[in-house]
Amino acid sequence: MDGTVLVADDDRTIRTVLTQALTRAGCKVHATSSLTTLMRWVGEGKGDVVISDVMMPDGNGLEMLPKISQDRPGLPVIVISAQNTIMTAIQAAEAEAYDYLPKPFDLPDLMKRTARALELKRHTPSEKREEVNERPDDLPLVGRTQVMQSLYRLVARVMNTDLPVLISGESGTGKSLIARAIHDFSDRRTLPFVTVTAADLRDLEGPARVLARVKGGTVLIDEIADIDDEIQARIVRMMDAPGDHVPRFMATSQNNLTSAMEAGRVRQDLYYRLSGATIHVPALRERVDDVPLLAQHFLARAEREGAPKRWLSEEAEELFRAYSWPGNVRQLENAIRRLVLTSRADEITRVEVEQVLGSQPEMEPVLGGGDGEKLAASVQRHLRRYFDLHGNMLPPPGLYARILREVEAPLIEIALEATGGNQAKCADLLGINRNTLRKKISDLDIQVTRRRKLM
Repeated sequence: MDGTVLVADDDRTIRTVLTQALTRAGCKVHATSSLTTLMRWVGEGKGDVVISDVMMPDGNGLEMLPKISQDRPGLPVIVISAQNTIMTAIQAAEAEAYDYLPKPFDLPDLMKRTARALELKRHTPSEKREEVNERPDDLPLVGRTQVMQSLYRLVARVMNTDLPVLISGESGTGKSLIARAIHDFSDRRTLPFVTVTAADLRDLEGPARVLARVKGGTVLIDEIADIDDEIQARIVRMMDAPGDHVPRFMATSQNNLTSAMEAGRVRQDLYYRLSGATIHVPALRERVDDVPLLAQHFLARAEREGAPKRWLSEEAEELFRAYSWPGNVRQLENAIRRLVLTSRADEITRVEVEQVLGSQPEMEPVLGGGDGEKLAASVQRHLRRYFDLHGNMLPPPGLYARILREVEAPLIEIALEATGGNQAKCADLLGINRNTLRKKISDLDIQVTRRRKLM
């Protein structure tokens, strides 16, 4: 890399690590713990890229971005922040930051982004965005896991486009919140946001009433896969002829719409009109590391609403992490509300958590499998829970192949570990042809490493 990087962070360790890494990569580095100093350097014309924290002792790094853009049009700014919420990502995008990374960040990843920023040559400044009204910054879309950070960045990229958005995810994951956030932080924020169900479109005049209400704002069609074919056809016609004020269309679905379309439950013409951008909201069990963060968020919210200050004991937090959360974030929030009201002391105990979760859907660790339990019984439990999570609907087609893949990959990985990575011995252990094993390793993207044998 070749260029000068300005680093602003009040954490001395981060400044030192970035200075050393960037210097070794060939950059010149100016590092400071003060936004005032950073702005002075920018005003003096120093730096080809800025890496800045958000919360600094003398100000907010995001609030400085418009001034940087005004003083130095085209200067890329990479925002790093420990405030791991969707708001930070959206605010960084609104302020036209070049990139956004949560703390703790992956250093090689930050170095790659910095290298790309140094190569960037902006010849004209972006148009200055209009000032936005104050908006709530307390959406429960919280998470520092990689899957959530990727979701935040995707939301930030699509919010000011006119592309239709298809949002999928299980019940309770926050699909409607994602849709609302996209609208509230988009150029349509001053226009209506209208949620539409099948009942709103039941009669012939339904689409016209919806378009009259939305007035060029955003239409969110709730659970599109549950709407019958006739009403889906009306949605297609409404999207094709929206009138003078063209709204933005979004839709949510608990199902995989590609599979639903292939199964004939969703019209092809509707699917292709809605899938301009697709966002999948992960289930809570897919981001276990965010569970304590969400619990703290809801505990703090309850305290702000007048409830006593509460916190989870280490044992209670461990149980929260191990629980499967079939109702996702909504279930976690309700559990916290009950615990705040029923806890006898400020610290919430494991026993109290067991009492609350015991009355909710079946309580079991994500990995399941008690001592002495047969594999078939454990698999049966998990499959029954999987079907239960879909309520009255069937899971998406292709279940057989998906389940076999889930079992096959760990079986091969463990067998390879047991044989020290020797594929000939592993194939013999599994009772399959060596070429078959090689193909499965490739298809399942299994990493093979030579190591000490387990047996």
